[in-house]
Formats: sequence, C-alpha cells, structure tokens
Amino acid sequence: MVFYDSDIKKEVKKGHIPIEIVKLFHHAFQALDQTKDLNLFEIKKLVSNASVDYYRLRKGKYRAIFSIENHDFYVHAISKRSEVYKKWP
Repeated sequence: MVFYDSDIKKEVKKGHIPIEIVKLFHHAFQALDQTKDLNLFEIKKLVSNASVDYYRLRKGKYRAIFSIENHDFYVHAISKRSEVYKKWP
C-alpha cells in the first residue's frame, strides 16, 4: 500500500504541487506496490544516518522521497529538486 505524509496532502490542496505531478507519482507508486520491483523507475537509495532506508524517485524536475516498511511505501516529500531535500527527514 502507498501512504502519503499529511504535509504532502496539504501542499496539494494549496496548489503548491501540480495535480499532473501528483498523478504521475501516484501511478508510479501503484506500479511499485504491485510489482515490488524498484528497477521499474529511476530510483536511488539515499545516504542517511537513520535506521530506515530512504529512496528517491525522479520524475522530470520533481523528486519523491520515500521509505519501504513491511512492503508498504511511505512517501515523505514530493517537490522540485531544489526544495525536496530540505523537506527530507
């Protein structure tokens, strides 16, 4: 299953993230959830000191930071490249 942070939902409601971009990422995460194959898209594991592994999914100028726990995808941030890493935990 795919879960989104409440901050992402707020940004979508305010119009800070275009609906087309949200749909692109949502379809990508649905495909990842069904196949469990991280090689489908341009995904990289991020370097972090946290106990959880974080990944980056790229779609054009936008990036999504997410983690995988118990075969579920938790999306923590969706934003432009210049902004997304500032929002990353």
